[in-house]
Parts: sequence; C-alpha cells; structure tokens
Amino acid sequence: MTRRSVIAGVGSALPKRCVTNAELAETVDTTDEWIVERTGIRSRYIADASETTASLATDACRRALAHAGIDASQVGLIVLATATPDQTFPSSATKVQAALGINDCIAFDVHAVCTGFLYALSVADSMLQSGAADTALVIGAETFSRILDWDDRGTCVLFGDGAGALVLRAEDGERGILATRLHADGRHNDLLYVDGGPSTTGTVGKLRMKGREVFRHAVKNLADVLNEVLAAADLTSADVDWVVPHQANARILDATAKKLGLPPEKVVVTVDRHANTSAASVPLALDTAVRDGRIKRGDLIVLEAMGGGFTWGAAVVRY
Repeated sequence: MTRRSVIAGVGSALPKRCVTNAELAETVDTTDEWIVERTGIRSRYIADASETTASLATDACRRALAHAGIDASQVGLIVLATATPDQTFPSSATKVQAALGINDCIAFDVHAVCTGFLYALSVADSMLQSGAADTALVIGAETFSRILDWDDRGTCVLFGDGAGALVLRAEDGERGILATRLHADGRHNDLLYVDGGPSTTGTVGKLRMKGREVFRHAVKNLADVLNEVLAAADLTSADVDWVVPHQANARILDATAKKLGLPPEKVVVTVDRHANTSAASVPLALDTAVRDGRIKRGDLIVLEAMGGGFTWGAAVVRY
C-alpha cells in the first residue's frame, strides 16, 4: 500500500467582528455596489487588538483536532503559512505549539503569501511521507488588516483576517494527497508586495497591488497549474468533485473555472463572506464546505492558490 497524507480533520477561526461593505463605506470612499460588482465581496472579518495570527491559528487547530478526534500530544509537526506573523521571530508556529500544550515537535512558518497554505501542505506531505512525523497540523492564518492602507480603496476593501487548519495523518490507502505542484516567479515583485520590511525600511509597511495585472497572471497561472497537478495524478477535470480555490476575487474564480471547463457549482466560494484572507482562504473554504456537508469522504478535491511573488500552486486530494 502507498503511504499517503490523509486529511483527518478540518477547522477554522474568524475574528469576532464582521465588517460589511456598508460599514466600510462609512470610513472608506467606496460603496457596497462598487465592491460587489468588482469582487463579489460583501463582508470580511477584522481582528481586534486581542486577536492575532497565532491566536486565530490556535483556535482553528483546536477545532481541527476535535474534528479528527486526535489529542494535541499526538502532533509531531506544525507548519504554519502566514505573511503576517505575530513577531519577526520566533515563528508563530511555535506560539501555536505552546498554546496547544505540545512540549516538543517540529514547528515552523512558511511564507508564500496567498499560496502559503499550498506550500505548507506540500512540505508537510513530504515530511509525513519521509517518516519525519506521523501526524501534522497544517495551518493558514493571517491578520492582513494590520498591513492594509485604509486610504487605498482599491486594496483595503479586498482583504480580511482568519485562520484555517488541517490535521494530516500518514496512512496506507487510497485516500489522501495524490499530487502537489508549486511554482514561483520573482520577476513580478512590483505587482503585489508590501512596501516595508526589517531589512529595508525597518517598518512593517503596507500592501500595494496593481490589480489588473495580477488578475491577468492569476487566471493563466491557476488554469495551468490545475491542469498540471491533475495530469500528475493521472486525472482530468471531469474527475473532480470540488475545486477549493484561493478566495481572491469572484471574477478570478469564475474565469479560472471557465478556462478549465468546470461548472461553477463545483467551485467552493466563500469570498463573499470572508474576502481575501491570503494563506487562510483555502483551509477556511475547505472547512466551510466540509462542515456544511458539500464535501464528503471519498470526494476528489483540488486546492489551488496564487499570491505575491508571484507564487502559485495546486494539490489533488482524495478526501
């Protein structure tokens, strides 16, 4: 039998405060109609001072562990994807480890912005297959509200905060991660970036984006990597039960589905409720679809994302 990384449990966490477009329009030069027409977003969650990337990640992990019926003491690996860690160092993964009461395990952060969760999933899968651990927590968590320029209506309306987590277990069988594919192209740094950092300005900086160019690259890159990962698993789009995409923009989701010939009802969409939560968006959407009963055991699902860098990637999973 083949040793695979099986999704044993899912969980997510959102900040307490939900901000609608109408509320946002009270302080930002925008309207609900403008945001919905261009992005499909109707609300997002914004963390308060007591809610951090690590605290949201910890809550998501607790729910994923409960869903899996696994005690935290069994976890041998934590990989946390984020572009907004609590501190420059140590990693937010170690803060989650301590909060869960795990005295010793492998724990580190991965930084690939919106594709971060796919990178974290691929790394954890490789480590489980190698025998480095038998049980892993794979997390995507962000507090992007901390790096937004609230005077830039073209970007601040797009993002929200949240966390999602998976429990992966190494098992022999047909279920689990069948294939992953990752890419990066650093030539496009100036299209989506944060204008700060410890080594350059000494400040955190704010998010900057050229939306039209990002859209163009996203549709092509996502369609290409989805075809690539399906071919790697010897499958076609006709075999797919669900696509769980990065929730960047409703128009990107629609355009990617059309390019692949996938019916829109096979695409899990949560961008309307959560906005773009960067590395958290894929596991948040997956948890939503599992909890509401759409995704069932045995379903073939494809996860995909693209983010700043550019980075992009996809995974095929038999849930």
